[in-house]
Amino acid sequence: MARRPTPQAVLRAAVPWVGLAVTVVFAYLAVRGVDWGRAWAALRSSDLWWLVPALAALAVAVLLRAVRWRYLFAARTRPPLGATTRALLVGYFFNNVLPARAGEAARVVALNRSAGTSRAELAATVVVERVFDVLSLVVLLFVASPWLPDVSWATSAAILAGILGAGCVLVVAGVAIWGERPFRLLLRPLAFLPFLGEERLGRAALHLTHGLAAVRRPRLTLAAFAWTTLSWLGLALSTWFVLRAFHLGLSPLAGLLAVIAINLALILPSSPAAVGVFEAATLVALSAYGVSTSVALPVALVLHLLNLVPYLAAGAVVLRMGQRSTRSSGSPVATARRPPTS
Repeated sequence: MARRPTPQAVLRAAVPWVGLAVTVVFAYLAVRGVDWGRAWAALRSSDLWWLVPALAALAVAVLLRAVRWRYLFAARTRPPLGATTRALLVGYFFNNVLPARAGEAARVVALNRSAGTSRAELAATVVVERVFDVLSLVVLLFVASPWLPDVSWATSAAILAGILGAGCVLVVAGVAIWGERPFRLLLRPLAFLPFLGEERLGRAALHLTHGLAAVRRPRLTLAAFAWTTLSWLGLALSTWFVLRAFHLGLSPLAGLLAVIAINLALILPSSPAAVGVFEAATLVALSAYGVSTSVALPVALVLHLLNLVPYLAAGAVVLRMGQRSTRSSGSPVATARRPPTS
C-alpha cells in the first residue's frame, strides 16, 4: 500500500510550481504592450559605461550587507567578516540558480562549515535579516515620499511593515519573559525523529534564542538597522547609474524607488533569479515617473543582468575555492602536517 505524502512533502513539491506560476504571470505583465522596435532603440542608444560605477556601488552594497549580517550576532558568536561575505555570496549564487530562495539555506550551511556557528542561530539571523530588510525599505519609502511621485502600493507596504513590527515586538516580549522555552515548545514535535533527542532540541532552542540578539539588544538593533539602510542606499546608487545609462534624466531617488519596489516584490516566491518578478517591479517603479514600458523594459533587463551575472561569477569562485580548501585539508600532506590532537 502506497504511503500518503506528508503535508511537508506536498508543500515542498508545490513551492517550485507556485514560483513558476508567479514568474509566468509577472513576465507576461512585464512584456505586455511593449513596442520591441522602440525597446531595441533604447538599448542601442544607452551608454553602458555607466555599468562600471554601477558595479562598484553594487560591490560596496554587498560588503555592507555582509557587515550587517555580522551585527545580527551577539559579540561572542560573531563570525569573521571574510567568512560572512563568502557565505553571503554563496547564498546569492544559489538564490539565482534555484527556486524559492534556496540560497538562504545554502548560506547557513556555508557559514556553519567555515565558521562553526550553530545552524539554528544562523537560521534565526536570516529570518531577522529579512525583517530588517522590509522595515528599512518601508522606512526609506516614507522618509523619501515627499520627493517621490505617488505610488499606489505605499499603503500595502505600510501594512506589511506594521505586521512585521508587531511580530518582532511579540517575539522580543516572549523571549524576555520565557527565554528559550517558546522555541522548546515549537521544536518538541520533532523529538520523535531518531537523530533529534531532547538534549539536541534543547541546544537548538537555545541557539535560536541567541540568533535573536539583534532584536533583543537595542544597541545591536540600531547598528544592524543602520547597516541595512546603508546597503539599500548603495544598491539605490547602483540602480541610478543604470538609469543614467539610458538617459532618462531621473534623480537618484528614482533608483531608490526601483530598489524598494524590486525588493518588496521579491518577497513573493518565484523561479530562479526572480525572472519576471524583477522586471515587472522595475517597470512599476519607472511608470511612476512616466517612463513607457517599451523604454523601461530594456532598463529592467540590464539592471537584472547587473544583479545576476556578478553574483553568479563571485559565487562560483567562492564555491571553487571552498572545494580546493576541502581537498587540500583532506590530502595526505595536509593531514600529515596537522598537529596531533589530545
